[in-house]
Amino acid sequence: MSADEQVKFLPGMATPIRQLIIRGCSLASQRPLIAPSSLPKHSHSLVERSSFRTSSMTSTSNQADIGKMKLESDGSFKRAASAFRNWIQKDGEFAAEKDRYHLYVSYACPWATRTLITRKLKGLEDIIPVTVVSPHMGENGWPFASVDPYPGADVDPLFNSQHVKDLYYTADPNYAGRFTVPVLWDKKKNTVVNNESSEIIRIFNTAFNDILPPGKASIDIYPEAYRQDIDSINAWVYDTVNNGVYKAGFAGSQDAYEKAVYPLFDSLDRLEKLLTGRDYLVGDKLTEADIRLFVTIIRFDPVYVGHFKCNLRTIRNGYPALHLWMRKLYWNNDAFKSTTNFQHIKVHYYWSQTKVNPTRVVAVGPTPDIEPL
Repeated sequence: MSADEQVKFLPGMATPIRQLIIRGCSLASQRPLIAPSSLPKHSHSLVERSSFRTSSMTSTSNQADIGKMKLESDGSFKRAASAFRNWIQKDGEFAAEKDRYHLYVSYACPWATRTLITRKLKGLEDIIPVTVVSPHMGENGWPFASVDPYPGADVDPLFNSQHVKDLYYTADPNYAGRFTVPVLWDKKKNTVVNNESSEIIRIFNTAFNDILPPGKASIDIYPEAYRQDIDSINAWVYDTVNNGVYKAGFAGSQDAYEKAVYPLFDSLDRLEKLLTGRDYLVGDKLTEADIRLFVTIIRFDPVYVGHFKCNLRTIRNGYPALHLWMRKLYWNNDAFKSTTNFQHIKVHYYWSQTKVNPTRVVAVGPTPDIEPL
């Protein structure tokens, strides 16, 4: 079992699975989700849209920037585990209540975007407000709009925090882990409930059903009949695709890079066969397996091909079935389209990850960001 996995019972699961330790990216501030079409169009300078300057405060970049994590001795990249793993459930310590919880996210972060998609699918917008951080991750991590008023970023409505790290220190003054998003915050206890995206989407899937209208409560992205198949797909997709792009991009040696990039494309080939003639990965309905894969595939051509050197093939030119699956989800379901912000995605990766891109030059292509159906 790799360091990225652990065997664990999760609520709603009949059997233990190799629970994937999906780490997050960054944090956010409150305002309704902003669809990409309502944001300013790309200009020749994506970075110069705000007056953001890196803070002169004591640097915590090693805790905030995943690209600065220490590599293994062979140059390979491994994620650390999330720190807050509480669960919202009826009659539990964290009960399902309207406007008790707040979600902090980044549009740039694939892990955080999983939670945005699920929140939208389940109709939780009026129950769990959301706050979006700036894509400019600097020395102090993810800033709120009070520090960097980037289009689409918000101020922190709860504490007027400057950075996501401030939330973690509010929850625990002695916190020594990473400052990641998503963060599911409890306003009653003033603490982080959970910062593990794979668990937050399952919380959203069932925990609030009693206070949702029947049409939304009946939506189930982790149906019992398909859990074994979903868990199986999640396992290899996480290791070789979701995290595989990062293992390739942050590799510190040629050997580590090749050990990541070839399995990545083997898995994309496998997904291409799986999705040929089908709309979904498991069964005939949308499940969490589709959500977890989508957030990586939608970023693949705009970022991972160039920035992370995942360039054996592109999705749009090399994988017709996978490309069609992605476009159908994006264009036919607003939960996917409204939570995808290509501007935030590209600026974050190219500007923030200076270990990979020290010049901070942001690539302008491909155009369009996503092709029509």
